[in-house]
Amino acid sequence: MPTRKTGTWKLAYADFLTALVAFFLLMWLISGVSKEDRAVIASEFTGKPATVSVTASEALSDAARLLAMLELSESLKAAGDSVQLSADAQGVRIELVDTADRPLFETGSGALTETGAALIRAAGASLAALPYTVSIEGHTDAFSMAGTASSNWELSSARANEARRLLEASGFGTERVVGVTGYADTRPLSAGQPHLAANRRISLQVHLAD
Repeated sequence: MPTRKTGTWKLAYADFLTALVAFFLLMWLISGVSKEDRAVIASEFTGKPATVSVTASEALSDAARLLAMLELSESLKAAGDSVQLSADAQGVRIELVDTADRPLFETGSGALTETGAALIRAAGASLAALPYTVSIEGHTDAFSMAGTASSNWELSSARANEARRLLEASGFGTERVVGVTGYADTRPLSAGQPHLAANRRISLQVHLAD
């Protein structure tokens, strides 16, 4: 009588389990690889060059790195509460704000105080060596300018242009300024609190890409 090979199914089952474990191990390894790295790995098998796209989350990651860099700026740190930094999808916003003990502007005027001028220069020095463009925004609080023919629109525009002139005079390239806008009191820092002193400010929007 022929000999029955009763252990054959065990070998097949063992091969199946080995393949299954290898599959799950591969899936686990791939789950920890970024989208860009997966594209590079796929290109090794297909022979096609990897295509890497910059998504909104990646742009925000770049903004976070720029934010961390600016937070290390000694001149900006020295300004204390007069400087507020934040990252967004466009890049980084630098808010240079008016405080009770450190006003940025002369009362009811677009002219910068010595403190305001120093803040603009500090921001310019921090950005000078970086390859990014900047939009400049001027803002006011919600108090009207009694006794004058000008409105907060003219005032905020004058403040934005004063900041632009000082940035350029400090060596910041004219070609890197892509916008100068006055927003009056329409964009308060804190919604519902348009009369705060901090709303009297200059905002520098640093753009990571055009």
